[in-house]
Amino acid sequence: MKHVYADNNATTAVAPEVVEAMLPYLTTAFHNPSSMYELARGPSDAIAAARRVIGEMLGGVLEQELIFTSCGTESNNAALRGAARANPGRRHIITTAVEHPAVLEVCKAMVREGFEVDFVPVDTQGRIDLGAYVRALRPGSTLIVSVMHANNETGVVFPVAELARIAKETDPAILVHTDATQTVGKLPIDLNAAYQHVDLLSFSGHKLHAPKGVGVLFQRRGSRVSPYMIGGHQERGLRAGTENVAGIVALGKACELAVAAYADEARVQGLRDRLERELLAAIPYTHVNGAEAERLPNTLNVAFHFVEGESILFELDRLGICASSGSACTSGSLEPSHVLMAMKVPHTAAHGSIRLSLSRYTTVEDVDHVVAVLPDIIARLRRISPYWDAAANGPRADGPEIHG
Repeated sequence: MKHVYADNNATTAVAPEVVEAMLPYLTTAFHNPSSMYELARGPSDAIAAARRVIGEMLGGVLEQELIFTSCGTESNNAALRGAARANPGRRHIITTAVEHPAVLEVCKAMVREGFEVDFVPVDTQGRIDLGAYVRALRPGSTLIVSVMHANNETGVVFPVAELARIAKETDPAILVHTDATQTVGKLPIDLNAAYQHVDLLSFSGHKLHAPKGVGVLFQRRGSRVSPYMIGGHQERGLRAGTENVAGIVALGKACELAVAAYADEARVQGLRDRLERELLAAIPYTHVNGAEAERLPNTLNVAFHFVEGESILFELDRLGICASSGSACTSGSLEPSHVLMAMKVPHTAAHGSIRLSLSRYTTVEDVDHVVAVLPDIIARLRRISPYWDAAANGPRADGPEIHG
């Protein structure tokens, strides 16, 4: 049976070059980089080298502006909680209704703690309501704006550079954070040029072919953010805890490979477009969520009306194809995606939406295999759907209206 991995927005395969780079720090060079003896210098130097590579990838940011964490979730928590701790006089936060749970749930928790949070809506294509965003800004009161760079479910890209500029023009003291977990390694990000107004940026290694367990928080020099993890002196006192040397080295290598592979994103987008075109042509009553918005080159969120997404994923898995219905962090929920609900995707499509996310390791054969098996899966599931008229091979006349 052929296996196809099409869930790269959930996690990625660790690149062979990355495995090779990290192995010495799991075996012979295992020493604590904070120790004073000579053998610890190798791990310490390796961390510094990785920091330089990552800084260059992000537009030549200062090495002291990069804090190594355990993951994107920790980085997001550190940005939001650290900003609140350092600026107790400000109690207003702006985010969006479609953030990843790593931001959304933190903001909801902060509401319970007495903060005011505006969850800015999106339109039916998943694009931020710019007018609502501007109206939400409160000079002298807004603590932080936290807007993801690209949505993990739909791939819709947000105009973070513009949003950051508007926030700073409204009030230079407003901190701007972006969760760039889905974009680092896929889209070039220059924090000293187009993204110069972004104060805080988070990402995670396992989304760009490094292992799980390592992430980064960019914290621009001068930003008022207190340390989130308190303890030892590691990361210049900004994030305590013995560094994950092997993971940091791996992330540095993964970033180096990602920069070299930027040109390959056009090929990945070509595969995504081929997959999208063929599925829409082969399966009726289907649409792409966010089709009219700027999207990540690797991401396709497609809605199949009148079927359940969980059933589609089960059948795909049975045939060796890995996909998802949205965020891996909420895969245990039977509720429709909060992202698709915010986009006002109709009920019959929200429940039948799946995400197919590719990588530079995806092949034409992988795409063609998905196209070959998915139409039959949808046809079989529709025959048992209460919204489908099997005899007429179409939606029931008295069923719900189709939108999108």
